[in-house]
Amino acid sequence: MESKNVSSFGSLSFSPFRQMAWLGLASAFVLTGCSSIQVRLGQRISLAKTPVTSIEASLSKDPGIAPGQKASLIATLIGPNGAVLVTEGAGKGKVLWKDLAVTTSVVSVNKKGVLSLPRDPRVSDGKTGHVTITVPSQPSVRADLDVPVRYDISFVSNFSGSGGSIGFNGTDGMSGSSGSMGSIDGNNPSAGGDGTDGTNGSDGQDGGSGGDGPSVQMRVALRSGTHPLLQLGVSAAGHKERFYLVDPQGGSLSVTSSGGAGGSGGKGGRGGSGGSGGIGIPSGQNGRNGLDGRDGSNGTAGNAGAITVIYDPQTKPFLTALHIGGHGGPQPVFEEEAVAPLW
Repeated sequence: MESKNVSSFGSLSFSPFRQMAWLGLASAFVLTGCSSIQVRLGQRISLAKTPVTSIEASLSKDPGIAPGQKASLIATLIGPNGAVLVTEGAGKGKVLWKDLAVTTSVVSVNKKGVLSLPRDPRVSDGKTGHVTITVPSQPSVRADLDVPVRYDISFVSNFSGSGGSIGFNGTDGMSGSSGSMGSIDGNNPSAGGDGTDGTNGSDGQDGGSGGDGPSVQMRVALRSGTHPLLQLGVSAAGHKERFYLVDPQGGSLSVTSSGGAGGSGGKGGRGGSGGSGGIGIPSGQNGRNGLDGRDGSNGTAGNAGAITVIYDPQTKPFLTALHIGGHGGPQPVFEEEAVAPLW
């Protein structure tokens, strides 16, 4: 009688083909987290079938958002019976962001409810971000949230020289050849030939030196008013000028120009194995192994670049908000002269 190849799972039995199909479906669920399946399992909620009377919007971390930063949005939905539903992600709730319509100004939002603000402060200067959230199936219900733009954080502007080239690895040595076969016949003995020596591996190439950090120039102007701000432009050869708006009451800007890292040296080649002596009476001697090549040295790091700060006289009381240069670099140069508003 022909036997059938089946696999048992509890009280069910599957053929190998069906077992593979079930495993594939399970893997797809784990990898994709299919939202429709999650809704059926109660892990997520479909708003198309859930009445909502009001929505509130908030940020996971207040206050506001700074240029170049991200901030997670949280929507809290209230049902007619007072039930509270919260969005996925930072809210750790069951409402899918794809079931909500989110429109923004100044800030932008991704499909996971994460807000972002462009790094360039000229885009948001003098503006307030705004977010509107609605439920497509219930458009009369909406939430509005103003997102203030802040400048009292630690901004960083780093420049670096190019990295050194990586040294090539050495080539491995050639193995020696085996000695010729002798005779082990007691009546007619003959010696086996000696194996030849393996050749030496070649040395690894040294890594190249890192490039020097570029020379950097900073311009500092004052945005006067009841709450003064520093306008900063940071430029270096080969780089587009970067702009910053810094609140000296809690904010700062750190600028460095470091040398590029030296390239790593190549690995020395392995020495070739000596050939084995031929069998005979007596047997031949084995050849000597070749010497391993020397590893290449790492390249030296480049020098830090010079930084020049040109500041308007009005900004002098706030220069403590600037952190210029780094370890081992030349002392920054400060030059006081009139600097017009940068934008």
